Amino acid sequence: MTIEKARFNMIEQQIRPWNVLNLGVLELLTIVHREDFVPAALRAQAFVDTELPLGNGRRMLAPRVEARMLQELKLSRQDRVLEIGAATGHLAALMAHQAEQVFAIEPDAALADAAKANLRKAGVQNVRVLQQAGASGLAAEAPFDAIVLSGSVAEVPAGLLAQLRVGTGRLIAIVGDDPVMQARLFTRVGPDDYRSLTLFETSAARLPGFAELPSFAF
Repeated sequence: MTIEKARFNMIEQQIRPWNVLNLGVLELLTIVHREDFVPAALRAQAFVDTELPLGNGRRMLAPRVEARMLQELKLSRQDRVLEIGAATGHLAALMAHQAEQVFAIEPDAALADAAKANLRKAGVQNVRVLQQAGASGLAAEAPFDAIVLSGSVAEVPAGLLAQLRVGTGRLIAIVGDDPVMQARLFTRVGPDDYRSLTLFETSAARLPGFAELPSFAF
């Protein structure tokens, strides 16, 4: 099977059936080549419907999850976006085609270097990769029109929500614990007013550096 056939099958058999119907998003998946952002040893698995291991407990989100999150963000060319957990840079590259500027935080030094190299090779110039912890966001560049957490967290820190633009800022995160987590969309409708909408159920590897909720012993 050729690369292009595998890409076509990914879009038609995995992504469209997951209610990703936005033509702009679907077209981007043919422009930004996922296989170029996958470690060489896993290149043959680039289009498989699963998370891919990147080392140190990190994983690349499954294709349908990335595509659905991108669709739900509804980015525009004027948007400034913050991604936390950039990994190898694939979702940042997708968002860069729709937004004005993307700030991509990646705490793992090797992954941050890989993201920079991958984005450079792809000719993406409006993504700034920062190798640092992500749980506190990037207050110096706030407010953001959109924030996306490319992995799961027990809960979204209030400090991240406060970095959204008032009125239109939105944040997507995968929240909860295995075996079932929820992708949730938070919108900042007022200075201290946030709305939350559950988008879909899924499961994803934890992002490092975020607090876990206390467990209860019986």
